[in-house]
Amino acid sequence: MELKKSRKLVNLYLKSIVLFLFLFSPFSHLSFAKDSLSSKQPSLYVKNSKSLKVRSLKAIVVNQNTGEVIYEKNADVRASIASLTKLMTAMVVLDSGLDLNKEIKLTKADIDRVKRTTSRLPIGTKLTKYELLKAALISSDNRAAFALSRSYPSGRKGFINAMNVKAIQLGMQNSQFRDPTGLDKRNISTAKDLLKLVRAAYQYSVIRDLTTTPSESIKIGRKRNSIGFNNTNPLVRKGVWDIGLSKTGFIRESGRCLVLQTIINDEPIIIVLLNSYGKLTRFADVKRIRNWMNKLNKKAT
Repeated sequence: MELKKSRKLVNLYLKSIVLFLFLFSPFSHLSFAKDSLSSKQPSLYVKNSKSLKVRSLKAIVVNQNTGEVIYEKNADVRASIASLTKLMTAMVVLDSGLDLNKEIKLTKADIDRVKRTTSRLPIGTKLTKYELLKAALISSDNRAAFALSRSYPSGRKGFINAMNVKAIQLGMQNSQFRDPTGLDKRNISTAKDLLKLVRAAYQYSVIRDLTTTPSESIKIGRKRNSIGFNNTNPLVRKGVWDIGLSKTGFIRESGRCLVLQTIINDEPIIIVLLNSYGKLTRFADVKRIRNWMNKLNKKAT
């Protein structure tokens, strides 16, 4: 009886070794990989991507669910990203876990001395961090972004360091951040890296909500006077598109930029457009992309 039991144990042990070798050998992995690759066919959009004409100099269009790259153009080339930076700024603020209802007093340290841009938020005004996020993400207010970074526990330098650490964590290997607003032309990235940024930012409900708010108002001063802010994306303001996240950007060195998450043909699509030099080119490009996808979809059905 004992001899039979030992034989059974030996047989079971040998079978376990064979199964292990089968599952974890490099050859079995190759066969599985081939099967998965052969079963996954490129979409109709990918097959016809050459017919899409995008005027922005750098671009990428991706299916958010599948990760399929529908279209790309100079997607690995680095460029200044202007206020697209503020998505990273917002993530660092939210990651800090600090109270968004805490008030911050705007000071002269929050004045833009790089591009000399103005702000509707007066120096001396006290606003909550959430209100500053509103101004930074809806109307791309630079003073609000400066104030948020200055109030970080380790100061503005610590905040910028946290931005770069976050970029590394997200795998944004071709990106760097030098300021929290995007006014510094040394804030650079690629379309592919910004795709990672958008994917990450989309996980924050506050960022989704604020970047897709058409307009908002903030009350300031003792008299609580209301200051209105409009979204910098006209597609968001008009409310016709189903947009889940949006951010625009512009400085002379970057041209006009846009990142967008939207629904096209019942699929979540992420669009990144950089170096658009016409005032409306980036928005026209988004429309061109949607029309192109709709046209292909109709032909298939």
